[in-house]
Amino acid sequence: MQKINIEEAKTCLPQLFEMALNGEEIYITKDENLSIQLVPRTKKKSKRVFGSAKGLIIMSEDFDEPLEEFKDYM
Repeated sequence: MQKINIEEAKTCLPQLFEMALNGEEIYITKDENLSIQLVPRTKKKSKRVFGSAKGLIIMSEDFDEPLEEFKDYM
């Protein structure tokens, strides 16, 4: 973990980006308080594929039938 003052960060921001991309924890402080943490952005999740769960979900034949507990209300 590396803490760096905001004034120092202004002069070496590209180097800080590279360090964060390489997995190092970078904290930019202002007035000795932790303010910002530089972390690399994770890769986007792959797009969903339509129909990829086909055949994984099975519904019973009586799925649409009224439930026994509610026959008194029908």
